Amino acid sequence: MLKIKTLENIHLNSQVAIKPDYLIHPTVSGNKFRKLKYNLKKAQSGNYKGLITFGGAFSNHIAATAAAGQELKIPTVGVIRGEELITQIESNPSLRYAQSCGMHLEFVSRLTYKNKTDPAYLQQLLETFKDYYILPEGGTNALAVKGCEEILTLNDQSFDIICCSVGTGGTIAGVINGSLPTQKIIGFPALKGDFLKEDICKFATKSNWELWGDYHFGGYAKVDSKLIKFMNEFKLTYNIPLDPVYTAKMMYGIFQSIQSGKISQTAKVLAIHTGGLQGVEGMNIRLKKKRIEEIV
Repeated sequence: MLKIKTLENIHLNSQVAIKPDYLIHPTVSGNKFRKLKYNLKKAQSGNYKGLITFGGAFSNHIAATAAAGQELKIPTVGVIRGEELITQIESNPSLRYAQSCGMHLEFVSRLTYKNKTDPAYLQQLLETFKDYYILPEGGTNALAVKGCEEILTLNDQSFDIICCSVGTGGTIAGVINGSLPTQKIIGFPALKGDFLKEDICKFATKSNWELWGDYHFGGYAKVDSKLIKFMNEFKLTYNIPLDPVYTAKMMYGIFQSIQSGKISQTAKVLAIHTGGLQGVEGMNIRLKKKRIEEIV
């Protein structure tokens, strides 16, 4: 089984601390480790022959699943959104890394990819990859939430507010379940829209949470020069790298909310750094093409 490192929180100042979950494993970092933990146990105990999962061009989940499969010697298949990407593997750091870990990449059209939760399509995949264990896009299911419930520890009970980036909703659901009822859990969605509330409610067992949707910077994987400048200054000041899709937007939201008074200056805040740093190289390729400042 994958081994985890136990790390102390990093205090940025007297009010805000970061839980450096991105450092718990060298290749399967942060929430992806948490989500995979019990799914991998089930795959191994159930004598499955391998893992199938889904993701886009720069997916953290695809990269993490490939790395975990390599370490545990479990064959992995990544169903990738976008047939055109088959010719771009070498120029795409995430896909190149996944392939180098031994993952078989199955490229499908965007129309086909929409069937990723359809039972008939999943059965079709299993006819090709017999006895494989299927993980959903982003890795979120009940076992993933169980893993994310272990993010918070006894040492975190002194914090008033726990902040978390939100993608598919599994990580924050686990954080909610692992929190004290007196703590406030704030999610910072990386996507536009209110549909996440329904997804989170499928797994969350407490009502001490809310989503702050004003810091997505235009939507999933959308950034601007203001966010990149914030990331680079943050790294220079605290020597902590952020990723542009999730954690940078969360930290920007926290700092802005403290400054505006939305978060009280007396509240003790813990921000969970969920990782995602493998995506920085790919984002810099996009930024360079647009002639926007790159991430350092």
